[in-house]
Amino acid sequence: MFDKILIANRGEIAVRIVRACQELGVRAVVAYSQADRDSLAVRLADEAVCIGPAAPARSYLNTPALITAALITGCDAVHPGYGFLSENPYFAEICQECSLTFIGPSPEAIRLMGDKAVARQTMRAAGMPVIPGSDGALRSVDEASELAREIGFPVLLKAVAGGGGRGMRVVQEESELARAYATAKAEAEAAFGQGDLYLERYLTGMRHVEIQVLADSYGNAIYLGERDCSIQRRHQKIIEEGPSPAVNADLRAAMGDAAMRGVRAIGYTNAGTMECLLGPDGHFYFMEMNTRIQVEHPVTELITGVDLVKWQLRIAAGERLTLTQKDVRIRGHAVECRINAEDPERDFLPSAGEVEFFLPPGGPGVRVDSHIYAGYTPPGTYDSLLAKIITWGQDRDEALTRMQRALSECIITGVKTSMPFQLALLDEPDFRRGTIDLSFLPNLIQRQKGQAT
Repeated sequence: MFDKILIANRGEIAVRIVRACQELGVRAVVAYSQADRDSLAVRLADEAVCIGPAAPARSYLNTPALITAALITGCDAVHPGYGFLSENPYFAEICQECSLTFIGPSPEAIRLMGDKAVARQTMRAAGMPVIPGSDGALRSVDEASELAREIGFPVLLKAVAGGGGRGMRVVQEESELARAYATAKAEAEAAFGQGDLYLERYLTGMRHVEIQVLADSYGNAIYLGERDCSIQRRHQKIIEEGPSPAVNADLRAAMGDAAMRGVRAIGYTNAGTMECLLGPDGHFYFMEMNTRIQVEHPVTELITGVDLVKWQLRIAAGERLTLTQKDVRIRGHAVECRINAEDPERDFLPSAGEVEFFLPPGGPGVRVDSHIYAGYTPPGTYDSLLAKIITWGQDRDEALTRMQRALSECIITGVKTSMPFQLALLDEPDFRRGTIDLSFLPNLIQRQKGQAT
């Protein structure tokens, strides 16, 4: 096991990694920006190093500063968390060149899955079903038009290097394509430094279901069930749960086996997630692979009892997986709500300010992952995630009921949060029944706006 690792991230995931290190007897060094000097991760870490000012480009995306911080503190590994440089193959390569273990997959695997068009081709060759679309990056809007006519509208334009819904546009008919292409390309260039796009058939009535995988360096790989992430607003997940209400044991096995074929095809190691679209007919399609720990990883931890972050460290340190597929058991149900600093009554406008008071919920089956505390002012430079509340129950109904209790108990004052909206969402009959798809939340918000006017 490592002696000391650098945590090249912030917020709740930095706190989560610090705790995993403490339980494994590994010293944790937190790299922080000037805006995060009072963060909980800095307070909990064994050491902390300032890597620059608030702007991500000068701190959490500053490779020389992060590598220097790791070397001067005597670290032997770097954990990138999620976001920032976690899926940057060049950062992973530089870590290796500086004799630092990158706690994640190989640079080659990151690069392969980071190009969404190449990832589609690779997974199709491995036997995973993919959505009909372009074989690679589109060369022009004319090529996009020709392919769209061939596979049929509506279609979805997506950034090759995309994520988080940026560089993504749904096109309902051909007259919209040229403008959508230009907009998506410009957005992709601004967000990812390149504007390459690919095209897929836009499928309706679909759920977002993802498979969690773990693989070591000795050819051992397992999947740990699925998470349903269909409650999304502007392609951002708000509530996640596992197992999916739409997946039975046979479908789980089919999706898991397909994910394992993909993992083995690229020689993948460490934790990762195969993201799929699942139709009402039970057919599923590969979307992309996230080559990192996911925000919603606690859902899987609660229903399997497997500590994913500890296993990230163990695998990176050269340990073998001691779990086999037969050891994986799905027990009960878990739900996660992402608590964001935003005002649902004002179209989810970001809410800034000091957290005057914070009382996290507790009781049976409740877990809270957070980096906030009373008197802390979350920097407005970064994402608005304040906390994740995760509840577990013997079944889905108990997990949802516990989430309602947990949200009602939780007190955060000084900033507006998404909790009132999520609490109301849990009462929606279709959500309670589990009969939802990706259109559910956008349609609900639209109806609410119509009623308000």
